[in-house]
Amino acid sequence: MTLSGSWGIIELIMVLGVHISGAGKASLALVAAHDLGCNTMQIFSRNPRQWRRDKPLAPEEIHAFRANKQKFKISPVFVHIPYLINLASPEPRLYHASIEAYIEDIQDAQELGVDFIVTHMGSHKETSEEEGLKRLVDALNTIIEKTAKCRVGILLENTAGAGSWLGYTFAHQRKVFQGVKRKERLGLCFDTAHAYVAGNNIATKEGFEKVIAEIDTQVGLEHLHLIHLNDALGKLGSHHDRHENIGKGAIGMEGMRRIINHPAFADKAFVLETPTRKDGDDLKNLKTVRNLHKD
Repeated sequence: MTLSGSWGIIELIMVLGVHISGAGKASLALVAAHDLGCNTMQIFSRNPRQWRRDKPLAPEEIHAFRANKQKFKISPVFVHIPYLINLASPEPRLYHASIEAYIEDIQDAQELGVDFIVTHMGSHKETSEEEGLKRLVDALNTIIEKTAKCRVGILLENTAGAGSWLGYTFAHQRKVFQGVKRKERLGLCFDTAHAYVAGNNIATKEGFEKVIAEIDTQVGLEHLHLIHLNDALGKLGSHHDRHENIGKGAIGMEGMRRIINHPAFADKAFVLETPTRKDGDDLKNLKTVRNLHKD
């Protein structure tokens, strides 16, 4: 992809990676990303179904992670918060446990040299969206205050809008930005599949431009640091959070092409969370994206 202006034509190198899944040492995830030709990546902070690590990060693992990150020039690195954490929960025990686990994950990310943590905005359960957003803002203010010495950014991800989950509209993110006291570590993650099944027809040029305008108006594109690039298995507005391989879902190849090559995303990182039904699926999806980016 190229951009032109008074400075001439600039060839942009796409910042592209995948979510590296599986158990094992985090430092080896960087090796796997490098082997796929990635220059960015995302991992889970730990087992996504566990509250805490089985044991603290070993010093040798911290050193290996930082060394591999530098050696393979993989940057930025993203960590996805486990699904159990709910910073909008009305249940006091879950709410406070979520805050403590989140603080621990940020501290671990800081030790590893991770750039950003990605989080869903939580579920308000049987309470109102306004109440859920207030709890989320209060939780983030506590987390940011207690990790003040950390430089790890916090990215709010848009959601599919199922049930009582917050984040299906960027008006929610705007309210969080308004309520958080120290905003310098706060940012956005845009998930394409979530946006589509939440009711935004980003498969069309008009629909995608509308979402771009909404992000910019509600929060500001300068706060967007990551695109989760996924096709959607679910139907438009279905709120069914199922991802599909690039170009094989409801957004389609032309929709993916527009997203990948949009000028607003030219300097953003892209991470695939596409299905891995068999060996080689990640490589195939990466190849598809790279080919679309050259067009």
